[in-house]
Amino acid sequence: MTRRPAGQDTLPVTTADGSPVEVRRSARRTRTVAAFWENGTAVVAIPARFTAAQESEWVHRMLEKLHRQGERRSRKGSKQPATDTALAVHAAALSDRYFGGRAVPTSVRWVSNQNSRWGSATPSEGSIRLSDKLRPMPPWVIDYVLLHELAHLLVAGHNAAFWKLLEAYPETMRAKAFLEGVSFATSRGLTAGSNDSDPGDAD
Repeated sequence: MTRRPAGQDTLPVTTADGSPVEVRRSARRTRTVAAFWENGTAVVAIPARFTAAQESEWVHRMLEKLHRQGERRSRKGSKQPATDTALAVHAAALSDRYFGGRAVPTSVRWVSNQNSRWGSATPSEGSIRLSDKLRPMPPWVIDYVLLHELAHLLVAGHNAAFWKLLEAYPETMRAKAFLEGVSFATSRGLTAGSNDSDPGDAD
């Protein structure tokens, strides 16, 4: 079996949350393709006979499957980026995956003093801040808020061009509904959390 990190131009080097990707070619594997987590690495196992084009197609397809199935739970450690450094790496991976790497923040960090917004961005500085209140929420919600702020580095307002960018993320509508539900419950005193305005408004 041949093992190598994904490194060709057509292959993702990391997953959407910044985890490394490893492609394994096996002569014993003739027709099936598999993907799984192993010690924090996303492993895609393919037949040794696959062409480069087939490899690229199946690696992308299987990484998307891992993302959909939520198999991130099988990795060691936290589901969410715990530190500012991990959050910045994750943001860069999301930008690469959904925006072609066009959104390049200078800093991405968790903050504890942001009570009226889930996230905020300062396009002139390239900085992004996420509220600590997001930490217990599902990873796909955090991804949405990160992408929302990354999009603000490219488009200042909430116009059609802005929402067009976010259409690339398949969980956008679901995450928006989730955050709106949390905000509604909070405003009625049903849960602990932040009193949110439009999640992701830029500073």
